[in-house]
Amino acid sequence: MRCLTLAKALREQGCRCHFICREHCGNLIDTIRSSGFVAYSLPSRERAEPVYCYYENAPVHAPWLGVSWRSDASETARIVSDLGVHWLVVDHYSLDIRWESRVRRHVANVLVLDDLADRQHQAEILLDQNLGREAKDYARLVPPHCELLIGPQYAVLRPEFALTREESLRRRDEPRLKKLLVTMGGMDKDNVTGKVLYALRGCSLPDDFEIDVVMGSNAPWLENVRVQAGAMPRPTRVLVDIQNMAERMAEADLAVGAAGSTSWERCCLGLPTLIVTLAENQYEVAYELHELGAARLLDVGPLFVENLRDTFEQLDAGALRTMSVKASEIANGEGLDYLVAKILSTNPKKIGEGIQ
Repeated sequence: MRCLTLAKALREQGCRCHFICREHCGNLIDTIRSSGFVAYSLPSRERAEPVYCYYENAPVHAPWLGVSWRSDASETARIVSDLGVHWLVVDHYSLDIRWESRVRRHVANVLVLDDLADRQHQAEILLDQNLGREAKDYARLVPPHCELLIGPQYAVLRPEFALTREESLRRRDEPRLKKLLVTMGGMDKDNVTGKVLYALRGCSLPDDFEIDVVMGSNAPWLENVRVQAGAMPRPTRVLVDIQNMAERMAEADLAVGAAGSTSWERCCLGLPTLIVTLAENQYEVAYELHELGAARLLDVGPLFVENLRDTFEQLDAGALRTMSVKASEIANGEGLDYLVAKILSTNPKKIGEGIQ
């Protein structure tokens, strides 16, 4: 989704953007095409190459690729070699310097979007928007000429968040707690949303309190959550595949949400958050937000319901105000414009020029 956001911004500047995706379960190829972009689809072949992840120094997430990196690089190279690509944007935890070195023979520049700092890259620009990450984390992972854009100030957010920021921050000058936004990502395979709603049933909620739950249409627990929402003591709406997340966040007084890339959207709008981790690689970001006072971290464990109730009951205007101010200082929504300007300002190079 962040690549789609970047592509839309580049298209507005006159660029032609193409996508290369593999047909894994849950792919967004149709979404990309419905946005008006060409999407080249590579076949999913998980069963064809069962030993693809067993090679020396393979990235931790190598199995996510579904094929060997050599096969994927060859298929990708055949596509980009016919396009005359000025920038190749690589956003995949399974890919590292081997894949990038092979494919970059057919492109002028490489931009890597990473979150892990756990493997080497061959790129002109590397962007890691994580809080707590530092340039030194990539010191031995990128070539000397690679420019590092590190931190949430470079987060690739849709323009609507920057446009909504001022209004959202202004309404938080006088904190209140009347509308809650629950957003655990599109899938929420462990139904943390259901646990949140269950916990809220035991809280003393204001009479005018409202709850908005955001989910994806493919979420496995969607229908269960709808039934649960209908039985809540306060009005609870389940919003599916919404296109106005910035507006929903700006209207909310508090969020209960996952520690993914949505964290930077909430920070941009100064939205106080009770944050949970749904994957191991989210914990560091969640912990940093908690330590800075921009959110409160809740452990999704046996005591999750009790902890959420206790934390919810402790929130007052002062706590909401503090979280809002701290969050707003972390990301301002200008990362997309900066990255687009950086890409467009790069001096044109010939395909394959400068390969090390």
